[in-house]
Amino acid sequence: MSQNTMLRSDSRRSFLKWSVAAAAASTFRIMNEPLLAAAAVDRDMQHFPPGSVVINANENPLGPCDLARKAVADIIPDGGRYCWWLKEELTKSFAESVGVKPENVAIFPGSSEPLHFSVMAFTTPTRSYVTADPGYESGMHSAKFSGARVAKIALTKDYAHDIPAMLAAAPDAGLFYVCTPNNPTGTLTPHSAIEELLAKKPKGSIVLVDEAYIHFADLNATAIDLIKAGQDLIVLRTFSKIYGMAGIRCGAAIARPDLLEKLIPQGGGSAMPITALVAASASLKHEHLVPERKLINTTIREKTFDWLRSQGYSFTPSQANFFMLDAKRPAKQVIDALAAQKVFIGRIWPAWPTHLRISVGTQAEMDTFQTSFAAVMKNSASVSYALPSRSENSPHRDGFLADGIMFPRA
Repeated sequence: MSQNTMLRSDSRRSFLKWSVAAAAASTFRIMNEPLLAAAAVDRDMQHFPPGSVVINANENPLGPCDLARKAVADIIPDGGRYCWWLKEELTKSFAESVGVKPENVAIFPGSSEPLHFSVMAFTTPTRSYVTADPGYESGMHSAKFSGARVAKIALTKDYAHDIPAMLAAAPDAGLFYVCTPNNPTGTLTPHSAIEELLAKKPKGSIVLVDEAYIHFADLNATAIDLIKAGQDLIVLRTFSKIYGMAGIRCGAAIARPDLLEKLIPQGGGSAMPITALVAASASLKHEHLVPERKLINTTIREKTFDWLRSQGYSFTPSQANFFMLDAKRPAKQVIDALAAQKVFIGRIWPAWPTHLRISVGTQAEMDTFQTSFAAVMKNSASVSYALPSRSENSPHRDGFLADGIMFPRA
């Protein structure tokens, strides 16, 4: 929508309100655009030693498929061009792949941007942000910019989002965030629960369903069909996870056109890296990529689960490429002790202080994790560990920095 149209249809006061919000969001984007990419720790300030097992950021160790790699290499000579048509082509092919119209899709560099922009667009000091605990934290930090109250709701005993509790906690909600499979537990929230949330939510509020990890689980659990039904819903998808493109940055928001338009003043609609566009397009053409990689991940994850059961450990029944493991001792002690053995796992969620988030790596990486974890758990001595610094002045390029911790799309 142009400014002239807005001036004709809205009052001066409404336009000024929009301008202030857009300016604030623009400032947010300028300050934090480099922070919207992925990293589980502040990896620009730290350096993993050679030979490390890095299973901390829910990354796919397989990387981009061969078709995507070739597409990236072929497009490099055109790196000096914006190539807008590539974005249009990806929008059409992605929309077709998920069964919606192109006007229901907006392409972004990853799915972190539309997450942050949704928080900025739909929450205010009087419209709360509602999320799970433990859950993916990044939206909570965006809420600091919008001034929204954050309501953190414990998961159910089945590790799903507790929809009745979320509704009860925030009759003033602006945005309900549902990550399914949930990060960090890897567990699904049933489609029926999302339907219940949409049916009972406060008028004017929006439901944001983050499906970053849905390809590792049951794709029939997707909420995209509710968008086709015209619901107040935004679904996020990314090429970072099963497609192995975390460092290339491509994702999408799927919603009614009027909801997608509200993300544009928050910084959407910009040019995309052409390498991301062609890699994503090529990945969609790989007919067997998703089932093949899902099988690989499931096989390695379940072998890891079998070993953990044999050792008497409990863990979340994850359907994703990560899970939460209860170490039954302070998590930081175990994290540091594993790091001392060059095995790097995920961060700590305060709601579950004895749990560790483990990303599923290659079989060799998980074998090394098992050996190291068994050794650590047999040793009662505490170990302190800090990664060596690359540079004290290195910029924070890889995550969303808050309270001394990097919060990524991971």
